[in-house]
Amino acid sequence: MSDAVRLGGPDQILSEEEITEFVVTQLAAIDFDGRSVCVLVPDATRTCPLPLLVGAVHRALHGRVSKLTVLIALGTHGAMSDEALAAHVGTYPGVEVRNHEWWDPSTFADLGTIPSSRIEELSDGRMSGDVEVLLNRAVVDHDIALVVGPVLPHEVVGMSGGNKYFFPGVAGQKIIDVSHWLGALITSAEIIGTTSLTPVRALINDGAALIPATKYALCVVTAEQGGLHSISFGDCISSWASAAEISAATHITYRDAPVRRVLSLIPSMYDEIWTGAKGFYKVEPIVADGGEVILYAPHITEIATSHPQIHEIGYHCRDYFVKQWDTFSHVHWGVLAHSTHLRGAGTYDAETGVERLRVAVTLATGIPEEVCRAVNLGYRDPATIDVAAFEADPETLVVPRAGEVLFRLRSGR
Repeated sequence: MSDAVRLGGPDQILSEEEITEFVVTQLAAIDFDGRSVCVLVPDATRTCPLPLLVGAVHRALHGRVSKLTVLIALGTHGAMSDEALAAHVGTYPGVEVRNHEWWDPSTFADLGTIPSSRIEELSDGRMSGDVEVLLNRAVVDHDIALVVGPVLPHEVVGMSGGNKYFFPGVAGQKIIDVSHWLGALITSAEIIGTTSLTPVRALINDGAALIPATKYALCVVTAEQGGLHSISFGDCISSWASAAEISAATHITYRDAPVRRVLSLIPSMYDEIWTGAKGFYKVEPIVADGGEVILYAPHITEIATSHPQIHEIGYHCRDYFVKQWDTFSHVHWGVLAHSTHLRGAGTYDAETGVERLRVAVTLATGIPEEVCRAVNLGYRDPATIDVAAFEADPETLVVPRAGEVLFRLRSGR
């Protein structure tokens, strides 16, 4: 692994000219000539000046490469329309922009298997079984894979970005399920914001090692006021590590004491609870026992259109599923993981059937009350939310644009 090259830092805001020059200069030093390149980028659930970055990549590579494809790393999020893709990425001569069509089995190439022994090692014996490694064949069919996107605190892997754009970004269901459930077993509150090599990061690095394409990454750290704090270039591991260091300094806010209530204002880029739940993940560590998180998102009317199983199982703590594994093991583990991430810490007594949850989760959204109650979440009419009144309440923390900045207690829980 080589060291990444980085421009910027936690106290800087880079200009568009600096960013473009950096991208062009770094890519000019790599032998792209006559080779095909697949550029992996995030979907609209990540804040990132993507047209600027992809435009710089196009400027650096157009006319040099034999083929340039931009692949949206949807994971299992919904597809973006042609109009949305044009606004999100931009349009460029000679560039094909495509969704990762995770719902179509023909999308995938089989890269091999991660053996059960490795899964047992990474999970401390809590999981086993071989894991097939399926990846969007567009990555395999190109000579070079170039990841372009932000690094942020993440509930499953610790810090997003880097090889995560392959797994789960453009991966098959099995490795998505295993990686997410592995993270859920560790718990979101424990793993989120970790810059070291977490077991989930180790798993996706193992998967990425099977990719035949040469891999590079332009990993960026976004600034709250827009623009970028930094941009790093190198292989997918070193570039990610470089950006994670900056993200930890800019996207984690520390508090001295827990707060009774959090009102998370969910931005419009999250259009379902499947993604809007980040407004809970990022604040759970600072909420006092018995406290509440309110997700305020009048624009959200669905829990998860692509994952109807969540309506069957509802939202519960990790041990609710672990202690009834025979009942729930058939459910996609990624869905189980999402359930535990939003419901947070808690306990479940298998003998009495009593589940005790550390924090109350209330939806103030466009989702009907009966739907919220049916999935084991609280409900509040969004019309009753007075943001200014909550801001004046000393027991409430109001978080604008919730979902990307992580809140932690300075001395731990």
